[in-house]
Amino acid sequence: MLMVNAWAVHRDPKVWDDPNTFKPERFLGQDIDAYKLIPFGVGRRACPGSGLAKRVVGLALASLIQCFEWERVGEDVVDMTEGTGITMPKAENLEAMCKARESMVNVLSEF
Repeated sequence: MLMVNAWAVHRDPKVWDDPNTFKPERFLGQDIDAYKLIPFGVGRRACPGSGLAKRVVGLALASLIQCFEWERVGEDVVDMTEGTGITMPKAENLEAMCKARESMVNVLSEF
C-alpha cells in the first residue's frame, strides 16, 4: 500500500509560490508536471464531479459514435504518438469531421 502525504506535497515551498494560500488560478495557462495535479484527486477534497464524469463520459462517447459518421480531415495517417502527462494525451491533436447519420437526422432534429 502506498500512502501519500498530500498535505506535505501541497505545501512544499520549493514547488509552490505561497503554498498556504488557496489559489486555483495557479494551474491556469501553465505547463504543469502531472504530480502537481494531485490536489484535484486526493481525499475529501477530491473533485466532487468525478463520480458523475466517470458514469457520463462513456455514455456521451457512445452517443457520438452512434449518431455521427467520423472522417479524418486530410489524407494523413493519424499520429498516435503519446504526449507527456498523467492521462497519456496525444502529442498532436486529432482533427476529424463529423456528419449526422441518416438514421439519426430525425432524432437529432428533435433537440
